[in-house]
Amino acid sequence: MRVRVRHTKLGKIRFTSHRDTARHWERAVRKAEVPLVYSAGFTPRPRMSFGLALPTGGESLAEYLDMELAVAADAAPPDLAQLCARFGAALPVGYEVSLVVPCEPGSPSLQEDVVACTWQLVLEGVSHAEAEAAVAATLARPTLLVERERKGQRSTDDVRAAIEELSIGVAAGDPATDVLSGTSVLDDPRPHLCAVLATNGRGLRPTELVAALFPALDPVDTTARVLRTHQWIERDGVRREIIPAHPFAARTPVECA
Repeated sequence: MRVRVRHTKLGKIRFTSHRDTARHWERAVRKAEVPLVYSAGFTPRPRMSFGLALPTGGESLAEYLDMELAVAADAAPPDLAQLCARFGAALPVGYEVSLVVPCEPGSPSLQEDVVACTWQLVLEGVSHAEAEAAVAATLARPTLLVERERKGQRSTDDVRAAIEELSIGVAAGDPATDVLSGTSVLDDPRPHLCAVLATNGRGLRPTELVAALFPALDPVDTTARVLRTHQWIERDGVRREIIPAHPFAARTPVECA
């Protein structure tokens, strides 16, 4: 039985890498005594697959992984709500498991399925006026060139099409909340970018976006906080969350705008 898990990654745990997250989950599965199907070969591994890697130092309200449970043919299906609680108790602080659901038959892998992510990026050393001007200038440009290095070779990519939506978040203290998670993420008085970035084709990383908006500044120093709030897939031309945090929530263009 293949299931899909939605969880958060918040707080100090953000400093762990994508590989560390995989190790945390492997230990949590063993600690929770949840039997998984293992791969064949000399070094069997649990059948677990993870979604798009979160940048080290980034936080997330919506991370996902798939796992294949070892369930006998004549056994009753596991209680997924109980499974959710067992995983949550076994994971380090910072991970909160919100939902465990069965995978749709024939559904593609998480790596293949996600078409875009929504990000909130808190900016340091930039005023609201400067941030608004940079966003307006970027949205008005037909192209956006970003230099990258692949295997020791530098190249220049046009990533303008990867910016699906971009705006400046409302000021701290506004009662607006993230409508899908129900969690306010507007708890910082500094300006913050709200962006929906495509993941397929020439995708764009959050720090690359900041570097393109403010070429005179160091993007690492300028980006005070990176938070992924949603990951989007498409079904029959309609975009939706992988696992909706709320069963009746509809997607809004930019959740923090």
